[in-house]
Amino acid sequence: MYAWRGLVGLVKPTYRAGSLERFIRLMPDGVGVIPRYVGVSAGTEREFQEALAVAEERVAELAKLKVDLVVIQGVPPIMLRGYKFDAEIRKSLEAKYGVSVLTATQTQVEALRALKIKRLVGITYFKDDLNPKFGKFFEEGGFEVAAMTGCANVPFSDLGKIPAEEIYTQAKRVFLKVGGGDCIYLLGAGWDCLPAIEPLERDLGAAVVTNVTADVWATQKRLHIREPVKGFGRLLAEMP
Repeated sequence: MYAWRGLVGLVKPTYRAGSLERFIRLMPDGVGVIPRYVGVSAGTEREFQEALAVAEERVAELAKLKVDLVVIQGVPPIMLRGYKFDAEIRKSLEAKYGVSVLTATQTQVEALRALKIKRLVGITYFKDDLNPKFGKFFEEGGFEVAAMTGCANVPFSDLGKIPAEEIYTQAKRVFLKVGGGDCIYLLGAGWDCLPAIEPLERDLGAAVVTNVTADVWATQKRLHIREPVKGFGRLLAEMP
């Protein structure tokens, strides 16, 4: 029997390969996944502002398919509207479509709190016109943001080609420059940062949280599953 432990609908911002496969492989056996796409392609603020209307259409489609949970992935569209908007959009969609809704922003905030994070160092692949707004989101959530710095120098369409070694190097550089913190936060599922998580945690003694691991952790909790995964950092290994 497929999906005997739960059926999850994913609303993905882009058609980019990688994060969907990672999510499915990290979820336990018995969890079914149905993806739907928004179609973000340029990664601009205007495109992100328009994305939520399309995301709502995808939530409606998934609700009709009787999924147990809808996870809206991709953090910029919600972060750009502020911390309070996150809870508002979830409650509105749940009331309108009768399905449980989880946002990637919510999964990350909950993961940081579960790990007892107070001060985070954020690394992103966005330009610095957006990064201060991302930092403000977490400050409004009660965290100290030591940095929220863009470290990628490639087109939005090529983010998946950034080597994990480069992500590690950039994250370590920024972390040490600002005097460290409890957590390194790697924003975005567009880059394949999962292989960098454990080396960063071992070398710097800080937790690492990113989109995919936070989504997997929070989805398991919503489905009342607890199946730790080794090799991708404390969050999935300990399942706090």
